[in-house]
Amino acid sequence: MTQDELFKVLVAHCKEYGFIFPSSEIYDGLAAVYDYGQMGVELKNNIKQYWWNAMTRLNENIVGIDAGIFMHPKTWVASGHVAAFNDPLIDNKDSKKRYRADVLIEDYLAKIEEKMNKEVEKGRRKFGEAFDEAKFRETNPNILREKARYEEVHNRYVAAEKANDLAEYKQIILDCGIVCPISGTANWTDVRQFNLMFSTQFGSVGDEANTVYLRPETAQGIFVDYINVQKTGRMKIPFGIAQIGKAFRNEVVARQFIFRMREFEQMEMEFFLRPGTEMEWFAKWKENRMKWHVNLGMGAENYRFHDHEKLAHYANAATDIEFRFPFGFKELEGIHSRTDFDLGNHQQLSGRKLQYFDPETGESYVPYCVETSIGVDRMFLAVLSHSYKEEQLENGETRVVLCLPAPLAPVKAAVLPLVKKDGLPELAQEVMDLLKYDFNCQYEEKDSIGKRYRRQDAIGTPFCITVDHDSLQDRCVTVRDRDTMTQERVPITELRALIDSKVNLNNLLRKL
Repeated sequence: MTQDELFKVLVAHCKEYGFIFPSSEIYDGLAAVYDYGQMGVELKNNIKQYWWNAMTRLNENIVGIDAGIFMHPKTWVASGHVAAFNDPLIDNKDSKKRYRADVLIEDYLAKIEEKMNKEVEKGRRKFGEAFDEAKFRETNPNILREKARYEEVHNRYVAAEKANDLAEYKQIILDCGIVCPISGTANWTDVRQFNLMFSTQFGSVGDEANTVYLRPETAQGIFVDYINVQKTGRMKIPFGIAQIGKAFRNEVVARQFIFRMREFEQMEMEFFLRPGTEMEWFAKWKENRMKWHVNLGMGAENYRFHDHEKLAHYANAATDIEFRFPFGFKELEGIHSRTDFDLGNHQQLSGRKLQYFDPETGESYVPYCVETSIGVDRMFLAVLSHSYKEEQLENGETRVVLCLPAPLAPVKAAVLPLVKKDGLPELAQEVMDLLKYDFNCQYEEKDSIGKRYRRQDAIGTPFCITVDHDSLQDRCVTVRDRDTMTQERVPITELRALIDSKVNLNNLLRKL
């Protein structure tokens, strides 16, 4: 199965099993907006809980807030969003479709990388254990040719980014022969900037003075509440403020399912610190956040850092943690050293003092900060895409299984009476009553036990608990493991401890 095929299958699976639905589907949907179904909301909440607890429980100097979506319009002037929150867009005149010019170029570069990686894999198969990848990349003529092409385009792209040269964006697209995937033509318009903020009217009168914006990020809520949290919490530098919340961006080129949406959720933390120590903390938070990701057991090889060559207007250092999605390595989390840009601008525009008096140095200053920012929806997609498996069984059948990290699984255990009679449903309900206070469980009695196993595999349930006729006598049940499909008899009294040992989120946190 190719990556594109896997992605299509994944989207269909999400709908079929209640993870994600197109929003307003009965009215033919709303582009780039999705609803989380009964399984999806459980998985999403578990992801958020893992992040929140890792931030606020494991760090005594990090606290959380929940700021409003609507903020004073001056907030977005101070943050730079009103003047600079733009995407370079280009239209194809034949298909009438609009694209982000930078994404078209990045996708072109990614295809060159993919060609080089395929060449490496051919060499690996040819030379076996004697294969030296570094030497192969330095000497193979096909790779050297592609590498030279990559570097030429990449250097032009970086220069165009730094200079905000929209004409050069278009010229790169033309020179590389990049065509519209719909029309197949290179009949492009000029590149132009498009502001991404949604605006609306605040109050009962449609007056220009009442224009406000739906927040395009959650970070500014933290910055404007910084002084209140610092004073009421008696926080000492360094300290952090965490927040999970909705953000909104008018993405004209929203795509790739929930990877890029108009309404999305962020998990952000701003870590305030003494100026001059930001690079030290930047390095620490890079390490901390990568460890959080790898701790889920989805393979360290599926993550990588990508340092920014063009820094945002607020940053003096920035890197992305990228994940290997079905459509290639893409940004999952951003880590930025934002200096004092935000607090300094808010102090200037509001006229309010946002300085911190440092008792250790005896001086007052506007703190610098390091930000970690991760999209909940992208994290959801990363977990789901990595977990989806189609396995061939020994009997010739195929099963679809979500090998989700057990603490994140929407349903932790399914209780299944073997038949709907002979007192088995009553005992199964007793087992449900025993477990439901500690775990999200499902009770299911329809269809054969094999079909029920398959349904639970498809939603990622770590344990299936079968109550059979012997259970009435020995008070034991059969517990089936999702990943290995092995089964063992377990006394009902030991069920809670067995399930807890695998699905308790705190066990995951203890590994950090």
